[in-house]
Amino acid sequence: MHPPSPAATAMDFSQNSLFGYMEDLQELTIIERPVRRSLKTPEEIERLTVDEDLSDIERAVYLLSAGQDIQGTSVIANLPFLMRQNPAETLRRVLPKVRVHEDAHLFTQRVWISLCLSRGCDSVEEKQELEALHVAGVEMQLTAAVSFLTILQDESVSVHTYAHSFLQVILLHLEHRDAGVSNAWLETLLSVIEVLPKDTLRHEILNPLVSKAQLSQTVQSRLVSCKILGKLTNKFDALAIKREILPLVKSLCQDVEYEVRSCMCRQLENIAQGIGTELTKSVVLPELIELSRDEGSSVRLAAFETLVNLLDIFDTDDRSQTILPVVKSFCEKSFKADESILISLSFHLGKLCHGLYGIFTPDQHLRFLEFYKKLCTLGLQQENGHNENQIPPQILEQEKKYISVRKNCAYNFPAMIVFVDPKNFHMELYSTFFCLCHDPEVPVRYTIAICFYEVSKLLNSGVYLIHKELITLLQDESLEVLDALIDHLPEILELMSTGGESSVQENKLSSLPDLVPALTAAEQRAAASLKWRTHEKLLQKYACLPQVISSDQIYYRFLQRMFTIMMTNNVLPVQKAASRTLCIFLRYNRKQEQRHEVIQKLIEQLGQGKSYWNRLRFLDTCEFIIEIFSKSFFCKYFFLPAIELTHDPVANVRMKLCYLLPKVKSTLKIPADKHLLQQLEMCVRKLLCQEKDKDVLAIVKRTVLELDRMEMSMDAFQKKFYEKDLLDQEKEREELLLLEMEQLEKEKQQNDGRPMSEKTFEKKRRDSKTPTSLPKSIPISVPGSSSATSSTSKEIKKSKLIRSQSFNNQAFHAKYGNLDKCTTSKSSTAAYTPSVSGLSKTSMISLTDDSFRTRNTNSAPSSFSSNTSLPSTSRGTGNSVDPKSSGSKDTQPRKATLKSRKSNP
Repeated sequence: MHPPSPAATAMDFSQNSLFGYMEDLQELTIIERPVRRSLKTPEEIERLTVDEDLSDIERAVYLLSAGQDIQGTSVIANLPFLMRQNPAETLRRVLPKVRVHEDAHLFTQRVWISLCLSRGCDSVEEKQELEALHVAGVEMQLTAAVSFLTILQDESVSVHTYAHSFLQVILLHLEHRDAGVSNAWLETLLSVIEVLPKDTLRHEILNPLVSKAQLSQTVQSRLVSCKILGKLTNKFDALAIKREILPLVKSLCQDVEYEVRSCMCRQLENIAQGIGTELTKSVVLPELIELSRDEGSSVRLAAFETLVNLLDIFDTDDRSQTILPVVKSFCEKSFKADESILISLSFHLGKLCHGLYGIFTPDQHLRFLEFYKKLCTLGLQQENGHNENQIPPQILEQEKKYISVRKNCAYNFPAMIVFVDPKNFHMELYSTFFCLCHDPEVPVRYTIAICFYEVSKLLNSGVYLIHKELITLLQDESLEVLDALIDHLPEILELMSTGGESSVQENKLSSLPDLVPALTAAEQRAAASLKWRTHEKLLQKYACLPQVISSDQIYYRFLQRMFTIMMTNNVLPVQKAASRTLCIFLRYNRKQEQRHEVIQKLIEQLGQGKSYWNRLRFLDTCEFIIEIFSKSFFCKYFFLPAIELTHDPVANVRMKLCYLLPKVKSTLKIPADKHLLQQLEMCVRKLLCQEKDKDVLAIVKRTVLELDRMEMSMDAFQKKFYEKDLLDQEKEREELLLLEMEQLEKEKQQNDGRPMSEKTFEKKRRDSKTPTSLPKSIPISVPGSSSATSSTSKEIKKSKLIRSQSFNNQAFHAKYGNLDKCTTSKSSTAAYTPSVSGLSKTSMISLTDDSFRTRNTNSAPSSFSSNTSLPSTSRGTGNSVDPKSSGSKDTQPRKATLKSRKSNP
């Protein structure tokens, strides 16, 4: 038999496609028929048209009187607005129409149902009309319930007026045959009960409730009565509750329908809080014990959950003699007879163990712990030979229950650590924790990731036991698990690095060599996914890394990655998060050569980048630099590259720069930065004169007015800028101490007689797994002439080392929130002040500038290129930049213009 020819195959395919297309068209025509019938005729449009000159009240009255159902629903939805606008007229004219409209609608609905039942309602059109009418009625009822509740919350009228005008309407619809409508009105009534006075509650609600709770009433009526009784107990005193409410409660607890018994049982918690401890022990507890033996599983479950929630009310004798036997029996039967209650039992197990803690015998304690461990692995030991597509439905349903049980066990894990004592974690619960972290189901691992921080806090000094589990969750294939873990990642890493002890300064992450690869792999997985919010959050949390790992590790493993994200990622929030984190990495980098290289890349690859998008990100980075660094740092390295963008050929870049100019000006101090202020004013004048884009020009004009209103900060402290100047001075001191730390490390290496080549030095830095920190006590000897090695010089170097160690312990182990805000408390400022009291303001700034310019070629990394110098503007030098060198981009290339303004180091 010959295979079919390609032509025949193509013909068959075209015929099949054609027939499939025709069938689709036929289906579309069937779908469109009701749509065509719903189109309005000119007569219907005329009936729906309303005179525009009518007021809101008149329009509402007209639509409720003669409008369609959809128009009436719209008026009811707008009722809160009418009440706020004109409550008296709305109550007098609109609300009666609402009542009549609803009553007429219910009457019409009942007539239609009677007619349809009498004649069969065989036609499709009649069924569609009946269904549309029913849907419209439900929609109107739901809308009215929400509107009435909104009016109550807005307090548009007094409570007395509300009860008089709205309460009867709410009570009338409580027993609506639609469950959704009935629940909506019930929720409104329960909210109304909170504000009604006792007399109104007694006459309008409690007295009619006596008849509504009788067995002769419908099940729905008795269910509503249970929920209302639970709410009323908070409004009456214990004597009134005992005399009027408790008899109804007992009657409903003994109802013939299990649904009513279960509903009333769940309200016993509210009733117990209203009647006090004595009545709870004598009335509520016996009812709960009896309901815990009920034949209905839902009733037993409700009794168990209520008992757990009321454990705090009962004394030790009641817990040990009455409640504990019930709980033991409940747990034993959960595996044997009723697996459906395992989900609730596993969810409340932590609260149960906490409430019964102290009354367990050692044997009972061990039994409950083993019961919890068994629940944590429930369903994992079973193996079936079915394929995933061949699993019977009952087994699938059972596996879903088991997953929920293990998820609840993960949720209760911190409570179980308290139950066994954190000191016994390794012996009792570590294997269970390991299983939960490696559970095959994502919801279980997601829940344990959420609890990981609580577990770390409870373990305290034993937090090292769960290092490997942290790596496991960081490497989890599910981004949901990673997203849950990184919510508290800075706090977790801080606990890991200090071993749970805040007084310990030594970093303990050296025993966790897999942390950095796990962090980088997690970021790459987030970047490769479509969940950019997770990626953004992860980058924001990485700003804590200077607290826990070394500066070199950040430089070689994370910093270049931040650059790549800023330049290649397509999501703006992600780029901004990477930019801010990079600035924090730069802020706490402890090697001058690396800082210079990062600054150079920021200016050349972003500020002078070919893509306007990169130049926009450079301005974002400048904004973060202003926030995180000192004013002098920004002025020295980023002021001129930023204002150069006033000549950018893209209007969006110039526009963004205009928004940034007030912050740029706020970094200047007079008179030291007078030459930079002149540069800024010249650029703004050029923008005013040469700008051709009308949108940019409008922003420039507004910016000029704002710049004129700004008051300049002075070199000396001013009262109005005192706090800001103090914070800025603190940032300068920290930047200075970073430089001193680096210098002292270099001197120590030279004095100890351990010279090393550039490659060897950088290789050791790169391989180091601990953060670079100075020893607590180290002898210092300063090389040089005899005069330089005097006792005074030694004392100065020693004091610098002490201050460097102090900064290392404070800056790199600070709270992550302080790192983000880049603010320092006044107490820390006071602590720093004596250490630099010998330095004047001018000498300190001069030392900062000189230290930033210095390049030590003996310790420069091989990857660093120092062919081009950085743009630098030192304060107080008086060397103003030539205005002509910052000319238009049309006359000179940007890079050449910038280089012509750079000062020699």
